[in-house]
Amino acid sequence: MSAATARSPRKVPRVLILGGGYVGLHAARQIRKRMGRREVAIAVVDPRPYMTYQPFLPEAAAGSLEPRHVVASHRRLLRGTTILTGRVHSLDHAARRATITPARGDAYTVGYDHVVVALGAVARVLPIPGLAESGIGFKQIEEAISLRNHVVTMMDQADSIWDEQARQRMLTFTFVGGGFAGSEAIGEVEDMAREACRYYDSISPDDLRFVLVEGTSRILPEVGADLGRYALEQLRKRNIDVRLNTFLESCVDGHIVLSDGTAFESDTLVWTAGVKANPVLAQTDLPLTENGRVRALPTLQVCDADGQVVEGAWAAGDCAAVPDLSAPGITTCAPTAQHAIRQATHLGKNMTQLLAQEPLEDYNHRDLGTVASLGLYKGVAEVLGLKFRGPLAWFMHRTYHMSAMPTVNRKVRIVLDWTMALLFRRDIVALGRLQTPREEFLQAAASVRSAPGS
Repeated sequence: MSAATARSPRKVPRVLILGGGYVGLHAARQIRKRMGRREVAIAVVDPRPYMTYQPFLPEAAAGSLEPRHVVASHRRLLRGTTILTGRVHSLDHAARRATITPARGDAYTVGYDHVVVALGAVARVLPIPGLAESGIGFKQIEEAISLRNHVVTMMDQADSIWDEQARQRMLTFTFVGGGFAGSEAIGEVEDMAREACRYYDSISPDDLRFVLVEGTSRILPEVGADLGRYALEQLRKRNIDVRLNTFLESCVDGHIVLSDGTAFESDTLVWTAGVKANPVLAQTDLPLTENGRVRALPTLQVCDADGQVVEGAWAAGDCAAVPDLSAPGITTCAPTAQHAIRQATHLGKNMTQLLAQEPLEDYNHRDLGTVASLGLYKGVAEVLGLKFRGPLAWFMHRTYHMSAMPTVNRKVRIVLDWTMALLFRRDIVALGRLQTPREEFLQAAASVRSAPGS
């Protein structure tokens, strides 16, 4: 799409949604539900052609869920919407133009009348020696699949060697960050790995070492102090080495050095130590807060520092600083999936009301609570002020997130995955060679070139 085409007169207003995660997907569906193609044109820009439901990543990594079932296809769910697979490079809102960089080909500009900034957050990677080279993130389904393949591959390789130091290094799994992502990931993966030990001749559960490094004085701060302490106790009962008030200082070539002076070798380092607003926001002319999030009003319209509306600009989710009207003393809504999904629906409703010249409403959502899984039949939850732990909390975690997954198709597939997991043991096959599918072919080609007379 050329710049000239983007500036041509349009019969209907065009809404450009930057990001196809929770906010982008749900906002687009809400707008299309309330307005047809002859009333508004919608385009969604995202480098991936699907939405990833991140709360299910730990279960996907542990093999409890089929990875394809925790993502939702944009093209299937957003019919009547233009899907642009590419990255947002910059945004000139004054000129109502966005620059998009596709995976292949030259960058191009897209014009719009309204823009929805739903770019979410990215991993907050710190300049720690070795982290960029050896760390594994945990925000996308590809990373969850890679982590599962990696853990099982390490166990396969450790079972086939006799070097004790190498075995210990392979069977040591380090996670940095004790929030939702880190605590749930280590809980699910540890559960899977210890169960898988029954299939290995020379690996017992005692040979596995799981280390969780957290820089604050507790894990899972989102669920409150009492449940956080319970979760900590449960992880430690499973021999997970939880280091509180501790930071990762170096991880060069798998040599882990912690701020408490501990040093050990580990071939697995999972980084879940926080997120930050998408850095591409700095390439826009929209007003940002000190931490790089887009300023927004309770109506989810973008505003300047004085609270004046920036016409035609909307924002929600992790990349937006939306005032939290339901929690006195808390300035902005927490970056959670619960807020993102509800803000997206509210944004879509408000935008269609604006286009229909109807009054807008403030986003004011009462927090339903928090739920977290720590492995099969293990969890913590605080719902409407009531605290739960153990199997009941684990069931509530699954029930809530299954209900939040879009479409009946995905809900049914997820429930079927869980049912099969209850009836049969988890699969422990590692498809690690998915990352290098041409390796065997290249070796065969090399053998032909090196054969005599070739």
